[in-house]
Amino acid sequence: MTLSASYPSLRDRRVLITGGATGIGATLVEAFAAQGARVGFIDIAREAGEALAARLPGTAFMAADLTDIAALRSAIDALRETLGGPFSVLLNNAANDKRHALETVTPEFWDAAMAVNIRHQFFAAQAVAPDMKTLGGGSIINFGSFSWMLMQGGMAAYTTSKAGVQGLTRSLARDLGPFNIRVNTLVPGWVMTEKQLALWVNDETKKEIDQNQCLKQPLMPQHIAAMALFLAADDSAMCTAQDYLVDGGWA
Repeated sequence: MTLSASYPSLRDRRVLITGGATGIGATLVEAFAAQGARVGFIDIAREAGEALAARLPGTAFMAADLTDIAALRSAIDALRETLGGPFSVLLNNAANDKRHALETVTPEFWDAAMAVNIRHQFFAAQAVAPDMKTLGGGSIINFGSFSWMLMQGGMAAYTTSKAGVQGLTRSLARDLGPFNIRVNTLVPGWVMTEKQLALWVNDETKKEIDQNQCLKQPLMPQHIAAMALFLAADDSAMCTAQDYLVDGGWA
């Protein structure tokens, strides 16, 4: 799939993306850079992040562990300075969909899952909200998952955190709406990233996908990026507090 839409309102806007070094995140960085946006992204994967930034003019990368809120704040401050101004778009993409059996979950594992899947979303939004207020508006895109909607088993900590993103989005949309800041949830289906293909996708799961998706083709990172561009641009000016599913018609 080639991203063909052009959004003039995104040109020169400063965009912050979490988890941008690989997978869906890397596609987001590429898509926004292609629109002429000035993209800052954060990821724990230093080597991949540095390589991506090196080949995309107008982007900047900071390596940080997003579960360390002090490190997250520091990275955001550094990217703001590097890119020369406030952020008007935030994409809270980073997450880890690690599978886990009910019997093996410890309090430490549970807390770590919340930290990587939802806690940083709030604190990243908190960090950029003053930027957007100064600019007179902005767009925050929190990434959810359709897994909890499907009653997916074997990953209770993940599905719980991703279900919580919906509540976070709606609460932030109410708090930030008076400042013309839009907050929405982008809900991907089963996206065929390199990680998914390496760890979870096999002949059996391909049959499951084919049986459940209305659209009989692989869901790719570019499909997610296409929706993200729309939600970040002025074209979605009156869209807030909503869930936008991109799942091929499964959920």
